[in-house]
Amino acid sequence: MRLLLSGLMIIFGTCAMAQGTSAENWKTLSKIEYEKSKDEYGEIYVPKFGPDIKSIEGKEIELSGYIIPFEGMFEPDHLIISSVPVASCFFCGGAGPESVAEIYLDESVKYTAKKVTITGKLKLNDSDVDQLMYILEGAKLQPN
Repeated sequence: MRLLLSGLMIIFGTCAMAQGTSAENWKTLSKIEYEKSKDEYGEIYVPKFGPDIKSIEGKEIELSGYIIPFEGMFEPDHLIISSVPVASCFFCGGAGPESVAEIYLDESVKYTAKKVTITGKLKLNDSDVDQLMYILEGAKLQPN
């Protein structure tokens, strides 16, 4: 009986863990393609999420990266992380939009220039231009 209960605890405990490693998740998120479209401001690139990216949508994933300070960031529970250091990030011209994710944390965190690891449920965004295309909701900062 103890063996059965131990096995069930392992199975259910594993289900609650984040999907894949951070490196695997960033690699999957980098498989993005774009379709040209037009809006009231001119030509835009709309993200097209392939099957690999869609396979982790709605699942809890882990992402490690660097907090990117952005204008209007008044709440320490809403931030952006980049898979690469700030000097190389998308907003600085060294990487693409697939290298950043918008994070909505359950609890506030203090800014740090050190690499952080965050887990949260992945939401894909291909229509709201006021948000990034990758969003983690209900996110939690993991201890390093």
